[in-house]
Amino acid sequence: MELDTYRLLGRSGLRVSPLSLGTMTFGTDWGWGADKDEARRIFDAYVDRGGNFIDTASQYTGGTAERLLGEFARERRERLVLATKYSMARRPDDPNSGGNHRKSLVASVEESLRRLDTDYIDLLHLHVWDGTTPVEEVLRGLDDLVRAGKVLYLGISDTPAWQISRMQTITDLRGWAPLVALQVEYSLVERTTERDLIPMARELGLGVVPWSPLASGVLTGKYTRADLNHEGGTDNPEGTRRNVAAANGSLTERGLAIADVVRDVAAEMGRTPSQVALAWTLLNPAVTAPIIGARTLDQLDDNLGALDVRFAEGHLADLDKASAIELGFPHEFLARPMPRRVIFGDTRIENHA
Repeated sequence: MELDTYRLLGRSGLRVSPLSLGTMTFGTDWGWGADKDEARRIFDAYVDRGGNFIDTASQYTGGTAERLLGEFARERRERLVLATKYSMARRPDDPNSGGNHRKSLVASVEESLRRLDTDYIDLLHLHVWDGTTPVEEVLRGLDDLVRAGKVLYLGISDTPAWQISRMQTITDLRGWAPLVALQVEYSLVERTTERDLIPMARELGLGVVPWSPLASGVLTGKYTRADLNHEGGTDNPEGTRRNVAAANGSLTERGLAIADVVRDVAAEMGRTPSQVALAWTLLNPAVTAPIIGARTLDQLDDNLGALDVRFAEGHLADLDKASAIELGFPHEFLARPMPRRVIFGDTRIENHA
């Protein structure tokens, strides 16, 4: 694969690159990102190699990420698929400046349009489920923006599978704009999305766009057991990348043990750990494009090498063994011989879904 080996995004006709460029690293406002010049080099290198799928959010680096992206994309706007998100509070002392409700949605989108210096957003995600706004309010507000031409496609992130299923059903029944993309954390360290979210996405036509496929950098091999002696995570992304990794729950003994296996497999394959970890996520047929969050041009070049990785069965077995999770009920129950015999009798049934 190459960046210009485009894929359809969910049940849409939109074509996107197999790796999405994340921009949470654009700007130094949080203490660990790329400055403007380096961010520009990263952007240009990605686009020049055929990349067209760029991810940001309303409050990444306090809004700097959207502003820089708008400036960089200005001359090539039409050929790019710009994805942003709403939900994050834009003013800490204003309870209505964040959340999923219509007031937050409209104000956030208008601000994103100004920062991105564009008339429309290609893909808008609900960023984080707030647990308070009625789904009908969310869906009708999103549909209004699509009908107004300010947003072309819709996605959702960090929301329970049952809620997303309900929302997608409502859009179908009412003729509202459907969800076509799902952003979830997915990596060798975080595989619990395989229980319900990823199968749901395949069934309902949502292209999966994994965030943190390198587990906040843990799978690159940059952290050691000494880093476990941190003071704990943080409730905001400012400070250091190590604090972010700790807050996300990636920097743990289990995470480091998985990183050790990734490192060993990478050494046997003549690859880097980052390339192996990214390429693993691309093996899942539900995954459209993992988001890469490079902070330097060298990191971007390394990450793009994941498109060339080919695994041997033994390597995949090692990775699966190190990272395996329990699917739990009802998945494991339904896979046992007894329930299948009760359902199908003595006949042999193959499931190719």
